[in-house]
Amino acid sequence: MVVGATINSSYLWRNCKVLRLTKNLRLQSLASNKDRQTVDWFSRWIADRDGITGFVNNGLFEIDILPRFMLKCGTNPIATIVESIFPTANYGMLEESHLEGRAILSPTLDVVDQINQYMCDMNTAEGRTYLSCDSLCKAESDDDNLSQVHTPEFLNGLRLSGLPNHSLTIKVGAPVMLLRNIEHSLGLCNVQVPT
Repeated sequence: MVVGATINSSYLWRNCKVLRLTKNLRLQSLASNKDRQTVDWFSRWIADRDGITGFVNNGLFEIDILPRFMLKCGTNPIATIVESIFPTANYGMLEESHLEGRAILSPTLDVVDQINQYMCDMNTAEGRTYLSCDSLCKAESDDDNLSQVHTPEFLNGLRLSGLPNHSLTIKVGAPVMLLRNIEHSLGLCNVQVPT
């Protein structure tokens, strides 16, 4: 919103032309006509909400979401989300092809951790836990004050986007996505599997 307001207020705005995406390229990759119609309808529904629809409520906007887009939540909302996105995960049949084109978006890192833990617990294989380094590099500082401020408990408690947690448990058969492409020649990178 801030960027949009800034651009609209700029003297350059009168020289800009607003373009809107009108063709959904994802439709071309879908095999069945029913899937194409569903995705086409959904993309038009999203496009109709470009800008803000609904009404303003103390600076917030309310948008009505159709009931067909909402999940009926049981006692465990995490289980409801996971089973909706990955229906075969319960049966231990989660394969690479089941992961393609599916994702769970989360508003906070806490929910990400809950979802990851739930899915990890579904895998009955034995896991191995890896811990991060929990001390400061002595070469970067001659002052011992930093080690008193940055205690191992503090360092182990850091939870940031793009940085793995202190304790990471990995199980055989669990999908792993690297945060960065580390070493292509050793295969330590996220690659698209050729079809």
